Amino acid sequence: MRILFVGDETVFPVELVDLVAAMGSDWEVERCANADAAMARTAASPLDVILVAPGLPDLPPATLLGQVRTLRPETSRIAVIDGQHSPAARIIGLAHRFLPTPLAPEVLLEAIGSLEELRELLDNPELRTRIGRVEQLPSPPQLYLRLMSALEVDDSASAADIAGLVSGDPGIAAKVLQLCNSAYFSAGRTITDLRAAVTRLGIATLRDLVLASEVFSMPATPGVDRAAMQARALLAARLAKRMLPESSAELGATAALLADIGLLLPGVHDERQPAVEGDDRPGHTQAGAYLLGLWGLPMPIIEAVAFHRTPARSSTRSFWVTGAVHTAMALAAGEEPDQAYLARTGVIARLPEWREFAESLSAPATAAID
Repeated sequence: MRILFVGDETVFPVELVDLVAAMGSDWEVERCANADAAMARTAASPLDVILVAPGLPDLPPATLLGQVRTLRPETSRIAVIDGQHSPAARIIGLAHRFLPTPLAPEVLLEAIGSLEELRELLDNPELRTRIGRVEQLPSPPQLYLRLMSALEVDDSASAADIAGLVSGDPGIAAKVLQLCNSAYFSAGRTITDLRAAVTRLGIATLRDLVLASEVFSMPATPGVDRAAMQARALLAARLAKRMLPESSAELGATAALLADIGLLLPGVHDERQPAVEGDDRPGHTQAGAYLLGLWGLPMPIIEAVAFHRTPARSSTRSFWVTGAVHTAMALAAGEEPDQAYLARTGVIARLPEWREFAESLSAPATAAID
């Protein structure tokens, strides 16, 4: 991994940079004090990761990140931002991930380490280049990430606390309430405010609805049926959660929500359609998984998204998150799961039960979400 820090020691202390250099035997770490030196280094040879401070003496960070995107689109771009504020509008879409100041060593090491894992999982340089070149790359779901962060800090957060955080974005809050009142979740009971939604549905379900609201508000490429995609994702999330033990049910639900996110990216092949000879576009599953990896989502989710159409290729040999997402997405789309895979992982006997549950959810909810 070739890692470049761009900024002064107030953001990237010497001890922190040295710590990163010492952590990986194959991590090559460099530092540039300004954008001009960083561009010269970027032009000289490829980089795997670049981290840019919130202020540079010669160029705005957004300008540097845009130049890196053009010159080295395969490079993972991390913007360090003022920890008290959301990313500036100019930088959203240019950076793949945002880290707050002051930089905590464990946060920095986790971010770089997860990018290394992502490259090992999806060893496809062409995919990295294509996704890196996208000019309007969807930005990470900021409200979802803030919600996750708040819950990590205080796992006893009240319904009022969570509702207050979500209500800070009126557009997303309205969409969350719409989804809460869909047939998937309401069971005929009207939910009129976010606090009631948290109380009735639970924090985990509300968190997933926030994620769905943000993801399906992203711009989509022409020809994508966003409503059908959203309905399929919500149904699959309910199914995947049912298929897994409590300890991993939320991972499965989140992965199922995001399984087809690659369809929102330009220049990808919809793997639900037959392959055409000579079409060298990346498939939407790996493209979506790569995007989620850049956002910093957990590796089990990334792997499930990457292999949910071909679960036998997953490194996990047991029926876990990848298997649940594969089965849930197939049932939600009216397709047949890979029965040989289900038999090999010892869950084939449960398929009739899961199919019946999918049918019970689909019947009243078919026209619930528009």
